[in-house]
Amino acid sequence: MARSTKPHREAAKLQRGFGVLAALGVVLVLAGLVGLVYTGVATLTSMLLFGWLLLIGGLVGLAHAVQARDSNFFWLGVVVAALNLAAGVVVIGRPEAAAAALTMFAALLFLTGGVFRLAGSLVVRGPQFGWTLVQGAFGLLLGILVLASWPSSSKYVIGCFFSLALLFDGLGLMATGFGGRRIIGMVAGQQESATKTAPPE
Repeated sequence: MARSTKPHREAAKLQRGFGVLAALGVVLVLAGLVGLVYTGVATLTSMLLFGWLLLIGGLVGLAHAVQARDSNFFWLGVVVAALNLAAGVVVIGRPEAAAAALTMFAALLFLTGGVFRLAGSLVVRGPQFGWTLVQGAFGLLLGILVLASWPSSSKYVIGCFFSLALLFDGLGLMATGFGGRRIIGMVAGQQESATKTAPPE
């Protein structure tokens, strides 16, 4: 009897773990949908989170540098930590200006990436020619649209990207959680039916 109950306990434990993943996915999806509705709030929230991450990373890097003060990389670690701390203070103190600068950087990345993809697809003309051409044109168009309305676009671009990332991550966690629970349930059911049909020893 103990042998039969142990697999059931393990299966139930795994199902609870996948259930937690699915619940976290639902929370992320809801947060992403709310962020897509209130993109301005999502932009400020993402910039504040980014600033706090820079601060925490700077403090951790400074602690590591102090611990390794006898090594050759001490001053490099101190400089990197100081830059992270300074950037974190600036982002938290002026999130709107940081969002505008990050939006400009993202638009330039879209522009350069789109130009390189377009040029590469036209020069190479490989098996993925059409898909690469579409990606390049989309990146170029997106960069132009963001730059054309900058700096007002900085109020919603970062928040939109942040919310979309939350949405897709949440959907991925939901698929993993619900899929894992279903697979474990199927395996547990097959094991139970096999145990019932097995001849007694």
